[in-house]
Amino acid sequence: MIGLITTSLTIALFGYDSVMQMQSITADYSIEWNIFIVDRALPAIWTIAFWLAWKATPGKLLLDCQIVDADTLQTASTGRLILRYLCYFISALPIGLGFLWIVFNRRNQGWHDKLANTVVIMQDDSLLKLESYS
Repeated sequence: MIGLITTSLTIALFGYDSVMQMQSITADYSIEWNIFIVDRALPAIWTIAFWLAWKATPGKLLLDCQIVDADTLQTASTGRLILRYLCYFISALPIGLGFLWIVFNRRNQGWHDKLANTVVIMQDDSLLKLESYS
């Protein structure tokens, strides 16, 4: 959803060719920084800001989920949330296997959660989950 918003904003501000430029950086690795900020940095900032303010992105809020520290089930630190976002790229690299791992992990953690020591829980189940994983 955020990608749709930022891509639309990038096209509106800089034109369709700018999106194509971001998809294939030229051989000399030159990019337009204003386009990079709108198309790549804003989604990171928005996502992390949502995590900090509400412990979830809009989709997780609709499902009544939150991202918390895996050990304490309390609010995750800013550094941990930034690491979680950066680890999304690791989860996505091998054809998304890091996200698929959620299905096989007993705590439903993807690689990004494992690396950042976070977990996604239902808001009303936090005490139950803490007791069952102890």
